[in-house]
Amino acid sequence: MKNLLLIIGFFIFIIGYSQTIGELYEKSKEAVVLIKTSESEVVGQGFQKLLLNVKGLGSGFVVSKEGEIITASHVVQTAENIVVKFSDGEEVFAKVVHSYPPADVALIKLVSLKSTPLKVVALSNSDKAKIGDQIFIIGAPFGLGHSLSVGYISGKYSRKIEGGFIDSEFIQTDAAINEGSSGAPMFNAKGEVIGIASFILSNSKGFQGLGFATTSNVALKLLFEEQSVWTGIDAHLITGTLAGILNIPQEGGVLVQKVATFSLGDIIGLKGGIYKITIEGEELVVGGDILLSVNNIALIKEENLHKAWRFIQNLNPGDTLQFKILRRGIVLDMVKTIPNSYIN
Repeated sequence: MKNLLLIIGFFIFIIGYSQTIGELYEKSKEAVVLIKTSESEVVGQGFQKLLLNVKGLGSGFVVSKEGEIITASHVVQTAENIVVKFSDGEEVFAKVVHSYPPADVALIKLVSLKSTPLKVVALSNSDKAKIGDQIFIIGAPFGLGHSLSVGYISGKYSRKIEGGFIDSEFIQTDAAINEGSSGAPMFNAKGEVIGIASFILSNSKGFQGLGFATTSNVALKLLFEEQSVWTGIDAHLITGTLAGILNIPQEGGVLVQKVATFSLGDIIGLKGGIYKITIEGEELVVGGDILLSVNNIALIKEENLHKAWRFIQNLNPGDTLQFKILRRGIVLDMVKTIPNSYIN
């Protein structure tokens, strides 16, 4: 009799918990959005290339009544157009406000408000999340809006760089994360956001139980406290043998592969690549600028990239930015004044 009561109690608990997850889903889903992007991309290699308008998909979630939405940086970093689709089918254009690619977080904002009041979700303290905690993710895998996946926190990882600053911090989970889920909110058992879906580790390019989400604490720090500047650049640090192959006149440099219109990179005149090639197993878009230094900081290693980033982060309208680039084999010293229209 005692065992029977325990079994009944167990099933009541499971049913009750499932209902709780369902209730939290219903409460939160209207704040979760599908993000549709388009941008120009080089397709093909060498001289057999085409410049096509490529569409992308991602997820995000509303964090303010003013239309601010958090998503993954790689979803919007070089996008030319961004359209946000809500659960009721309404679509509204958006623009990038802040972005920090190393942590894969970005803040976008609606260009005009939705016709009906926005639903928002709250961000929680991700430091309180523990390995073994159950979580759930609402996203748009493969464009299937408001899909629910449930799992557990499997691990927590952070990367510290010069000065002890944590520039990226991730929660590992076995909850399904697939293409289109990037930028989706990860909720705790209270329905609070503790992470932003970022990437997976997989040999098959499909989900294999190793998904990662940027922590809410890092997102809050980078997007709201520091207000990370949106460079709009898809960049790749080139060192070693590759630096020699590309004739970089120093130990390394930053290959500019794409530059989004109206971004800081576009404002200061950087040019993206036009040829897609594969060198030593790496697919790169070359033919554009290679950044050699910013404010006399040689861009030859990751630590220096962070120093340069910090300098750029503190720029204001009217300030002067000095940088050196390699363009079509010629080293150019550039000086640009940040225009008044630029908002950090």
